[in-house]
Amino acid sequence: MNPKTKFAIAGAIIAAVIAVSFIANPSPLLSQNNTTTTTDVLRIGYFPNINHAQAVIGLGNGDFQKALGDVKVETQIFNAGPSAIEALFANRVDVTYVGPNPAINGYIKSDGEVLRIISGAASGGAVFVVRNDAGINSADDFAGKKFASPQLGNTQDVALRAYLLKNGYKTTENGGNVEVIPIKNPDILTLMLKKEIDGAWVPEPWGAKLVKEANGRIFLDERDLWPQGQFVTAHIIVSTGYLENHPDIVKKLLAAHVDETLWINQNKEEAFKVFNTELEKLTGKTIPEDEFQEAFSRMEITYDPVKDSLFQSANDAFDIGFLGDTRPDLSKIYDLKLLNEVLEEKNLPTIP
Repeated sequence: MNPKTKFAIAGAIIAAVIAVSFIANPSPLLSQNNTTTTTDVLRIGYFPNINHAQAVIGLGNGDFQKALGDVKVETQIFNAGPSAIEALFANRVDVTYVGPNPAINGYIKSDGEVLRIISGAASGGAVFVVRNDAGINSADDFAGKKFASPQLGNTQDVALRAYLLKNGYKTTENGGNVEVIPIKNPDILTLMLKKEIDGAWVPEPWGAKLVKEANGRIFLDERDLWPQGQFVTAHIIVSTGYLENHPDIVKKLLAAHVDETLWINQNKEEAFKVFNTELEKLTGKTIPEDEFQEAFSRMEITYDPVKDSLFQSANDAFDIGFLGDTRPDLSKIYDLKLLNEVLEEKNLPTIP
């Protein structure tokens, strides 16, 4: 990768993840160390996505609020990981559900000071979909094709670029013959329908939607690239300041999260209905049952953070030039002490 392109991409990633927060708060570390929250307030961020199902259901129906007792719960909805990281840096939320790559970027940019991963939320649920009429039958057919991802530097974007690189392809900005365009998921659907892109690497339920509505087929289920088919697509992060000052509240949240995870997995049909009810409150829309069932079959709701997959994702991002010139040290990105306390108290296996 030529240096100009490398720095341009890296700059775009950093800008997307944290630049705005630095404008609002020139010192994110100062913001975290001088938090104005009190012991009876917890500000939670999450997305209206199926891989954030615990939050969508638990916050929507009041389960989390009940578990937190007298703690006042405030919520904020995000549509993308960079905005959630920005809010954490700017001290507008205390914890948030978010994907792995935004968490990695935020951790690195703050020199490991501002955030910790405290639990998993979802594994799997990302697929590479191609148009049936795009003439793609194997990786040998990628030359000259145009693919999409949801956002530059997001988890699926990194996965797509790493997959292309491992199969011997360079993207056009690096002198290659495969074009990757980062656009929002609804726009990916539109471009697939118009035959203006040949495929896309997307999270669920967009994979199921592209198959059903845009003449797509699953070229690759990302689970096939990972040991035991497990890789993190969502987890919970917390600001280090809040974790240090309010471990009791964080532990209550984790207990609620574990309970919601167990309930969803034990009551999948009912969970689908409750999820759609809460999703409609948040977005005015629901997921068709057949698309939901197909999407849900390719993912797992879990509190296991699947740590090894995050480290591999970071290595992939570094290899394609997204994380600077030094391979990142993520040795302190996890703090699973409170999660393991909760699991022990519920007689569940702890996370190594």
